[in-house]
Amino acid sequence: MKIPEKAPEKKEIVKETPVQQEEPVQESSVKTTKPLSRQGISSGFSINSFLNKEEKDVKEETIAVKAENLPQNHFTETDLQMEWNLMLKQLQTKNTFIFNAVKTFKLVKAGENVIKVLYPSDSAKVEFDKIAGEFFNHFRTKVNNHAIMIDYQRDFDTLKIEVMTKRKIFEKFMERNPLLKDLDDLMKFDLT
Repeated sequence: MKIPEKAPEKKEIVKETPVQQEEPVQESSVKTTKPLSRQGISSGFSINSFLNKEEKDVKEETIAVKAENLPQNHFTETDLQMEWNLMLKQLQTKNTFIFNAVKTFKLVKAGENVIKVLYPSDSAKVEFDKIAGEFFNHFRTKVNNHAIMIDYQRDFDTLKIEVMTKRKIFEKFMERNPLLKDLDDLMKFDLT
């Protein structure tokens, strides 16, 4: 039987370094007559100057385009209705929310270069404003008339909603079938 040999033990050598003692630090108090922070130096960025600069830049960028120099070809009511129906079909597939809001709008040619937009409610007009620029720019280039003016008018007739009570529903059915009136006389229905 063989006895396993032990691996030779390694001796660790530790170097001892002498510990240096710290010298005591003497505290001294210094009194100043001026604050230590620098108050007279700015960071170089001023919010007020930045805001004023932006307002000046916006005023300079405004350029007026005269409609007199642009083409003003004739367009018909049919052209307007065809393009509006095409836009509604595209909206129905792209964005149904806006489609449902603007499908009751009526666009009417009011003058040679005037389109009257009849809208049912202010909330629907907000949704229409999202697509109005795209639609009217497309229409102006399609008919080659860049002098078209848009006149928005509130149409109260399209928003009328009739509240149907049970009595009104029954009366409509009586118009279709007069025998219901005899039944009502006989049974004395309470349709309140």
